[in-house]
Amino acid sequence: MNNSIELTLQQQDRTKAAYQHILSYSLNRTANYQQTFTQWMTEYEKLLRHIITGFEAKPAIQDELFQEIALNLWRALPSFRHDCTVKTFVARIAHNVLATHVAKAVRTVKVAQSIDDICQDTEQDKIQPTPPQSLDKQRRQQRLAQSIRQLKLEQQQVITLALEGMSYQEIADILVISVNLVGVRLQRAKIALSKLMEAV
Repeated sequence: MNNSIELTLQQQDRTKAAYQHILSYSLNRTANYQQTFTQWMTEYEKLLRHIITGFEAKPAIQDELFQEIALNLWRALPSFRHDCTVKTFVARIAHNVLATHVAKAVRTVKVAQSIDDICQDTEQDKIQPTPPQSLDKQRRQQRLAQSIRQLKLEQQQVITLALEGMSYQEIADILVISVNLVGVRLQRAKIALSKLMEAV
């Protein structure tokens, strides 16, 4: 249990260091950009970490991807035109970075879990779990993340965003595809994910 707390503290320290590094990246940005960037990164850090975990298993690479996403967000901040929500804008940048990452390295891992457990996990988050339940939940989440990484990129994208509670319209805006195509890809992703989890 102390290891998980230490890991969380280490992630927070690395996150703060990443923020400071990126803020010092360009001195010609205004204080308003810095404030907005810091606010967005604080508000959407959990979302970004969940999305990253769906694409990459190794914590060190996850941290690198987080920094790369933060850097790309910093660079894109001046071009934000308010034609979508901030959440959509941040997730779109994250998915562009992660799509590039996945295109460079494709891996396969065998894992098992029932697709029905996903819905149960969100409801059980509200109940204070016992240590064995916490460990079981953590293992199921790891198996789910590993199974998601085996999917095709287009399926990884829609299933990860759907698990984050985004609507079809938000997913369509992030991926720049039609709402109907989101539905088709999500259905195919669920079928493929179920088969992967039943395989073992």
